[in-house]
Amino acid sequence: MHDTTTLLIELGAVILGLGLIGRLALRFGLSPIPLYLLAGLAFGQGGLLPLKASEEFVGVGAEIGVILLLLLLGLEYSASELVTSLKTQYPSGMVDFVLNAVPGAVAALLLGWGPVGAVALAGVTWISSSGVIAKVLTDLGRLGNRETPVILSVLVIEDLSMAVYLPLLTALVAGAGLAGGSLTLLIALGTVGIVLYLALRHGRLISRAVSSDNPEMLLLVVLGMTLLVAGVAQELQVSAAVGAFLVGIALSGEVAEGAERLLTPLRDLFAAVFFVFFGLSTDPTEIPPVLVPALLLAAVTTVSKIGTGWYAARRAGIGSRGRLRAGGTLVARGEFSIVIAGLAVGTEPRIGPIATAYVLILVIVGPLAARYTEPVVRRLNERRTGGSAARAAHAGSPHGAPPHSVEPEPAGGAATATDAPVPPPGPSDATPPGPDASAARLPEDEPDAGTAPEDEPGLSTHRGGKPLP
Repeated sequence: MHDTTTLLIELGAVILGLGLIGRLALRFGLSPIPLYLLAGLAFGQGGLLPLKASEEFVGVGAEIGVILLLLLLGLEYSASELVTSLKTQYPSGMVDFVLNAVPGAVAALLLGWGPVGAVALAGVTWISSSGVIAKVLTDLGRLGNRETPVILSVLVIEDLSMAVYLPLLTALVAGAGLAGGSLTLLIALGTVGIVLYLALRHGRLISRAVSSDNPEMLLLVVLGMTLLVAGVAQELQVSAAVGAFLVGIALSGEVAEGAERLLTPLRDLFAAVFFVFFGLSTDPTEIPPVLVPALLLAAVTTVSKIGTGWYAARRAGIGSRGRLRAGGTLVARGEFSIVIAGLAVGTEPRIGPIATAYVLILVIVGPLAARYTEPVVRRLNERRTGGSAARAAHAGSPHGAPPHSVEPEPAGGAATATDAPVPPPGPSDATPPGPDASAARLPEDEPDAGTAPEDEPGLSTHRGGKPLP
């Protein structure tokens, strides 16, 4: 069979298969990322049916996928929003780095990977998945919650940190050494600073130069400029992904919104190809030996991300329930963990299997953590508080009989005194006495004392004040 014919057949089968498994994932309310990775494992080296003719094309498509992922991420934020997030949430960003990057670095050193592997695995465990988290917030109807801007601020700081982290990792992978790595880091910092300055001061002029009423022309100009800047950035060892991210930041207003609308389908297509390519380059037989380390690392960094969200939400004056929701929402890892592992896999091949297993675990656990962390912890607190009260009452009553003042646990999982103080009933909402008085429920998002209501609408960090899709 002719090579071109084989290429078309393989590409058609891959893209059609991605569409079908993506629909399957959406039917069950899951992210399609783990299924894309599994598809790549099935058709890569050591898989069921290795693809040969389309491997090179898929590799180029994967590079474009990474570039479009970062470009669209940059389009989500304006320069002023990035600067504001840095000023207000930089302590949370530092806590996030310490709690989540350090476990990855320690694990790599314990596995004997060396400094490059430690830096790479630290990034894999550090960065949450913006795409998965945005979808989870939308699906759970939490875009208006008070903790949502805190979550998005943490994600903004992580994403902006990539503009420094990725060039440093690229230099280390290339073997540039301490001097070369320091020079690359200085170039990256200087480039980020210049782009933020231009976007803040002259963003309208840049957008006006790129703007076009013709969607075709706008698509060609933005895509061409992004690929050109990404190529130049890669040549300077600053990382093509960072170049694309900075192009997205530099664009604003209607140009950014129009480019985002036009490029989103391309981003989704090539991002799926990227995940498949990462799976293709990973031998599935190498995953079972690293499942235990991946599970341990996933367990540790799940707890550490919940701690990050708790700390960030507490700084914003949000009650305990909102803190738990913020922490659970940040658990998911996904696209950027795979991007980081993909950069390092040439130097440290062992990072591919463990990163794949780690992302597969947390991209599934993440949405579950977002949904159930707060109610599970609340139930445990209710049980512990109820048990302590019962023991105290039992010890203080004659012959161990419970006093009349102890009432049974409220029906339906009512909030307890550990969640919020019960406000005195007003004339219009007083609960009439009767057998069902103990089952009166508090609002679901009652805050801690001294905080504002947790479901008070908050500002999103999406440019223009619009919620993330």
